[in-house]
Amino acid sequence: MFQKMKSIQGAFAHVRIFTLVIVLLSFSLSAFTIYKSMLLASKTQDRIYVLANGKVLEAFASEKKDNIPVEARDHVKMFHYYFFTLDPDETVIKNNIVRALYMADASAKRQYENLKESGYYNNVISGNISQKIEVDSVSVNVDQYPYYFRCYAHQRIIRATSIVIRSLTTEGYIRNISRSDNNSHGFLIERWSTLENRDINTTER
Repeated sequence: MFQKMKSIQGAFAHVRIFTLVIVLLSFSLSAFTIYKSMLLASKTQDRIYVLANGKVLEAFASEKKDNIPVEARDHVKMFHYYFFTLDPDETVIKNNIVRALYMADASAKRQYENLKESGYYNNVISGNISQKIEVDSVSVNVDQYPYYFRCYAHQRIIRATSIVIRSLTTEGYIRNISRSDNNSHGFLIERWSTLENRDINTTER
């Protein structure tokens, strides 16, 4: 009789241990599954898909601070492109200058007004001159704020009788502002000035 009771109690003890192990394993598996699901959901939220030319492209979201050097260099490059790309068309000049002035402060507007008052843009139109710019490099110091930059570029000025290559070096500072349709990088160029703008080569046409 006592032997049977001991066997029953031992069986119950084994069942309790087995049940406890199953519960712990189930809990651990559930916790692991929840963790993995949350991790996957977090990664998915940082991922977007862009449809371009009928193709689905995958892109990843990131904080602005992670891309400051890249975005700042592109902001400076695009500003110089709009400010210095000229064709003998008043509408083209006006549209480009307006885009450039959204990306910089009054220092750029002053340079534009000085060029306008000197008749520079009228000479471009009347002389059928085209001006293109190629930015060679942009250095940005992100260790201080506002961020200091220096831009090295070449201008190609196409006249009726000649093509002039001009070296251009500018500098300034960049500060953060809100992003908008007119300023997608969310930067504003301040204290912009020209350090060098000289002819380095002239070719007759």
